Amino acid sequence: MAEAALLLVTTKIGVAVAKGALSYTGLPKKAGYVAELPSNMRVIKNDLELIQAFLKDIGRKGWTDRVPEIWIGQARRLAYEMEDIVDQFIYVVGKHHHEAAWWGYVKKIVKKPKSLLTLDEIATALNMINRELIQLKQNRDWFQPIIDVSDVPATSYDIQHQQYLPGYDYSISDNELVGLEKNKDDLMKSLDLGVSSNLQISAVWGMGGIGKSTLVNHVFTASNFDCKAWVSVSQSYKLDDIWRSMMNGIKSKEEKEFDAEKMSSIELTDKLKEILGTKRYLIVLDDVWAAKVFFEIKHVFVDEHMGSRIIITTRTKEVAAAHDGCMIEVEPLDEKKAWLLFCRKAFPRIENHICPKELHEYAKSIVEKCGGLPLALVTIGSILSLKVKTVTEWRLFHDQLISELHNNDNLSRVQNILNLSYKYLPDYLKNCFLYCAMFPEDHMIHRKRLIRMWLAEGFIEQIGNCSLEDVAEGYLTQLVQRSMLHVVERNSFNRIKCVRMHDLVRELAIFQSKRESFGTTYDDSHGVMQVESDSRRLSVLQCKNDIQPSIGQCRLRTFIVFSTSKTSSSLFQSESKYLAVLELSGLPIETIPDSIGELFNLKYLGLDKTDVKILPRSAVKLHNLETLSLQDTNCLHLPRGSEKLKGLQHIFMYKVLDKAFSVTNSVEPMEPFDGLWSLKNLHTLKAVRASEIYVAKLANLSQLRTLSIIGVRSIHCAQLCDSL
Repeated sequence: MAEAALLLVTTKIGVAVAKGALSYTGLPKKAGYVAELPSNMRVIKNDLELIQAFLKDIGRKGWTDRVPEIWIGQARRLAYEMEDIVDQFIYVVGKHHHEAAWWGYVKKIVKKPKSLLTLDEIATALNMINRELIQLKQNRDWFQPIIDVSDVPATSYDIQHQQYLPGYDYSISDNELVGLEKNKDDLMKSLDLGVSSNLQISAVWGMGGIGKSTLVNHVFTASNFDCKAWVSVSQSYKLDDIWRSMMNGIKSKEEKEFDAEKMSSIELTDKLKEILGTKRYLIVLDDVWAAKVFFEIKHVFVDEHMGSRIIITTRTKEVAAAHDGCMIEVEPLDEKKAWLLFCRKAFPRIENHICPKELHEYAKSIVEKCGGLPLALVTIGSILSLKVKTVTEWRLFHDQLISELHNNDNLSRVQNILNLSYKYLPDYLKNCFLYCAMFPEDHMIHRKRLIRMWLAEGFIEQIGNCSLEDVAEGYLTQLVQRSMLHVVERNSFNRIKCVRMHDLVRELAIFQSKRESFGTTYDDSHGVMQVESDSRRLSVLQCKNDIQPSIGQCRLRTFIVFSTSKTSSSLFQSESKYLAVLELSGLPIETIPDSIGELFNLKYLGLDKTDVKILPRSAVKLHNLETLSLQDTNCLHLPRGSEKLKGLQHIFMYKVLDKAFSVTNSVEPMEPFDGLWSLKNLHTLKAVRASEIYVAKLANLSQLRTLSIIGVRSIHCAQLCDSL
């Protein structure tokens, strides 16, 4: 959906109007459209917010008709075009704000990047967008009557969840409950009356398709209670429907005289309390998405100390931790158990379910791709059990696995279950999540690096007095708690250090990224690829072929290279003026073109472990630059005039002399330049050579969080302590 793109651009418009208000006080009345820019932006912002609300509405209704889909694509394209204009406006007006007078700005406009628009051209482009927006609203008014509430089909969520109620064939028998045995025992023990006669609540949590509902279903059917009910809770739940579902499950034969469908909400809750107050009951609330849902439901669960139990299944840790009861995390299967489960489903008629030797290579690769996800292992294994056991057939399926995932109806439930997690992400998390798919498979994504890229892209909104970095870390924690990312490593303070994306989740994120023109991953291992001309981001994973594709007129926001081949850098042929993130670390490049100064929007420049020795003089024009990373390079001097880079927050600049860090002087630091102490937004400075002047001026950098200073001598110590 396009909600995330609309949220991003409306946020940026708010920033643009705020920044431009002061500068516009000096504009002459005769400027016409130029003088009306801020007010026109506010009008467009209001329209886009209404479109965003409309998209949410039809998203909740689960409408999948082709006409709204085309309209959504047009809305997304307009949002992207508007974002481009807003970024230019912020830059141009920002330049004006820093001049003493409007005339001073006019005189210096000739020095702006050649690719930038003037304010007149921005105003013209904005008027064109406004006209297209009017047409877009008229088109919506044309097809909106079609989407009438009474005619709306059941949501895809509800359709999918009908398959997972008790009685549905989960395709896993008791003796095939691989890897869930301990979780099952723990859950069974929590239901035991001997544990406590008080009402007890247990939560089972983990990513979609991990086997939560399967596990709970086995416990549900095997347990003995006076009455039991299984309630599937959707994201767009209605309390009355939950009450009725619960009522239909727990009422006994003698209670059939009343009709739950005709009862009001108050009548339903009163009757539920009456029945539950006289019985030992077990209620399963399946797939709860938010803690507030449980709090709204729990008041009907009366506790008469009869040993009643509640089980919640959820994809989010927040919901699981919303009570003081038993909390069970279901994790992906390890390699051995994943292989065992797959073979049981793929080779059901072979003795001991042993995989034929000739199929072993492809079977192992498929299992590895499933990443220990039981739903994928069971579904894919069951499909392969029906195929001919030949190398040709299995190789074909293996090579087309991702395509099969999107196009094979038998695999649709794997895709649907995983996609639900993305669909119900808050809009402010969607861009952050899709961005993680740009990293290679099984890549350890470092928290600090990822957060700096998110900040450069403008994905993080200011919340109260919190720093943007702290807000971004909160976003990352939410993605982990929603099982969209998995923590690989934590630091000594128990903060997230590295995360990783599940392989299948990543593949679906890549598919969604292409669909929304969010980004493209380039990998020509199996032949030359074509890069979509409307893609906003490009990640180069492998680049081996000499024949390079045409990127076209991409308005790239991010360009990241993970391949270290010499041909990788040649992919970057587009001098995209909108680039916010340029990550070329590891490439065998020695020079940076002087045209880099034209990248007015650049906020993150990564050149770690390259052969770069010097940055071009034009780099001092990068007034929006926030992160400059030159770790382990021969570049230890910034060009003259670097004190103009007032937006710099993170500088990493040093050469590693001893790779093993076995000696004290293992790093050669950057040389401090005149005016370094004037960069008052610096959060990170790593590493700088000590000098009397710098040590004395260090106190000016009051925002520093990380400092690495090399070559401190005894004559520096007193002043260094004072400055710190």
